[in-house]
Amino acid sequence: MAKENMITRARDELFSHINRCGVLQAEEEDQKHWMEETIDYLAERFPDLTDNDLQDLFSVGIRFCQPAIPHGRKRFGFDPREKAQGPLPATDSEVPIEAPTEVAAEVVTEVAAEVVADVVTEVATEELVSQEAGAENTLQES
Repeated sequence: MAKENMITRARDELFSHINRCGVLQAEEEDQKHWMEETIDYLAERFPDLTDNDLQDLFSVGIRFCQPAIPHGRKRFGFDPREKAQGPLPATDSEVPIEAPTEVAAEVVTEVAAEVVADVVTEVATEELVSQEAGAENTLQES
């Protein structure tokens, strides 16, 4: 097998292992340990690869595990090694904030009340107009 073909096959196999093993979501230290073991496996599988070839595969694999756009929990700035500090202590100057659902419910209730009032006013106006029109027709007939 030609050397370039062997390096390409080893690289493709490495990427395949990375995708199948879920190493992308692992911590950096675990990724490095996994990569070292996988490169050792590839060295056994492709004995004609030199140490430089294997080092290049290691570097490419590590870079593949750390894409430009982070994935998983790291994407949103969450570092699982950080511990939650718990709620911040309240101060006397803090004003309690209403939950968004309570505020939304109040707004919906106010809007609904305005709509109902408008509809009632329109219906009452239409009834008055029709009553006045009926009274005018009665007067004209007399």
